[in-house]
Amino acid sequence: MFVHNALIPMEDLGDGIRRKVLAHSDNMMSVEVYFEKGAIGAMHSHPHEQLTYVLSGVFEFTIGNEKRVVKAGDTMYKEPEIEHGCVCIDEGVLIDTFTPMRRDFCKYPI
Repeated sequence: MFVHNALIPMEDLGDGIRRKVLAHSDNMMSVEVYFEKGAIGAMHSHPHEQLTYVLSGVFEFTIGNEKRVVKAGDTMYKEPEIEHGCVCIDEGVLIDTFTPMRRDFCKYPI
């Protein structure tokens, strides 16, 4: 499956956060998430495994009881059901990969 980024609509999530749902199947999903400086990814959990790659920017991430500052090139793993969230210190983009895919992110059934 080829996905051309320029053809994917940007979804405004409010409060300085936007996203694009990229390629996905029932087993996995890739998502770009854009953060303005100061935007907050609220603490939450879900039953999916998640990898987050910092494409650009600087973020303070909390995963479980651990808090760290991460920047472009860093990657984080989030096990299922672990509480996690972030604060954007310097405007940036995250690439999230989920397994299985996040049906709640899709506007249309696959």
